[in-house]
Amino acid sequence: MVGALLAIGAGYLGAYVAYRQTHLEVWANDGTPYVIFDSMAAYYAFRPLSRIDDRLTGTGAHIGPHR
Repeated sequence: MVGALLAIGAGYLGAYVAYRQTHLEVWANDGTPYVIFDSMAAYYAFRPLSRIDDRLTGTGAHIGPHR
């Protein structure tokens, strides 16, 4: 049981890291990196980790492209 939970947690973390690496954008107006979420589903799925990421690294989150 514990092994299964650890595997699920590691998969979730790995999925977020992969998503973050492929959707990271530095906004020209303030020079801050943002993870750009393509959909509300991705935003809500990764919201807990994006909040932790923001606190640890200062990387923001944004739904859709900056305008």
